Amino acid sequence: MKSVYFTEEHQLFRESLKEFLKKEVVPHIDKWEETGTIERFIWKKFGDMGYFGLATSEADEGLGLDLFYTVILLEELQKINSGGFAAAIWAHAYLAMTHLNKRAHEELRKKYLTPSVNGDKIGCLCVSEPFGGSDVAGMRTTAVKNGDSYVLNGSKTFITNGVYCDYMVVAAKTDVAAGNKGISIFVVDRNSEGVSANKLNKLGWRASDTAELAYDNVIVPASNLLGEEGKGFSYIMEAFALERLVMAINAHGRAEYALDYAIQYMSEREAFGKKINQFQALRHRVADLYADIEICRTYNYSVANRLDLGEYVVKEATISKLKSTKMADEVVYECLQLLGGYGYIEDYPMARLLRDSRLGPIGGGTSEILKEIIAKMVIDKKDYKPAAK
Repeated sequence: MKSVYFTEEHQLFRESLKEFLKKEVVPHIDKWEETGTIERFIWKKFGDMGYFGLATSEADEGLGLDLFYTVILLEELQKINSGGFAAAIWAHAYLAMTHLNKRAHEELRKKYLTPSVNGDKIGCLCVSEPFGGSDVAGMRTTAVKNGDSYVLNGSKTFITNGVYCDYMVVAAKTDVAAGNKGISIFVVDRNSEGVSANKLNKLGWRASDTAELAYDNVIVPASNLLGEEGKGFSYIMEAFALERLVMAINAHGRAEYALDYAIQYMSEREAFGKKINQFQALRHRVADLYADIEICRTYNYSVANRLDLGEYVVKEATISKLKSTKMADEVVYECLQLLGGYGYIEDYPMARLLRDSRLGPIGGGTSEILKEIIAKMVIDKKDYKPAAK
């Protein structure tokens, strides 16, 4: 069937990506889940294949492709059953690199962006703090100007890739009295003096490293400022649209994987003399789950298309994440039930899927925060605007 959004080139890319993941990634997933460390060789292989450069211009050694190549990458990463590995990849390419793509000047592009495209450097985005994860305006980390540098002090938490990264895109207050108009963004080398990391022990996403980071009088060159001083809050808000859409696409991708697995299992499992996919109660539950996935996927594709066309889709992407992550949790929960006792066994995929999926309504803005953002736009008529170019 002809797709509204995917061309033949997209489909060929999907098939090539599937083969790559099956050959290069899947054999190592269980090891990385157990150790909590993704070996560096795979980053270089992703870079060599161009997967980190899908949204980066050719001038920076990327491919400059439309957003639906990214959609495919996200969907297929969810189908190898490691939310942690997927998160490490997309946090690098669509959290850290997004700010480099949009705001880095030529020197920073050469030093950080191009190596990121090639898989030679790993990045992370540092916004959330121990005292306020979703409250960006209330951050306490400061960057005080001192000559031709800034002195960075504070802490960040829940930072994907924070332990093993090479650089960090860090939000800090350069003017404490200015509230959200006093936030700026910097690129900080991970090995800078005064940077320390504590690896957090998580329920899920176990293949990825998640850090609590501390900055103690870290010297950051003024040239490492991204964009303009004081514009960081608007930069972050604008980037949140992509981050939340990424997490929404992740959600419908893993829900589809869970349901496909459950349907296959039901076609093989027998009870009372017949396959369990012939019991009406189970068949109708599958129908409901399939419909929920289709509704979310269709909406997410429409938002991706609008974002690709350059529209400002903060409200729409927020809705995508809110509804899709809730849907995915429900689908995975029900699919585990469809497997019966085997759903609770670690040798089957549902146990890990359940743990990994639960982060969806938390990370990138909790569902409670997202509801308030939507309420402000719908009830209070608040008008969020993109950052000035």
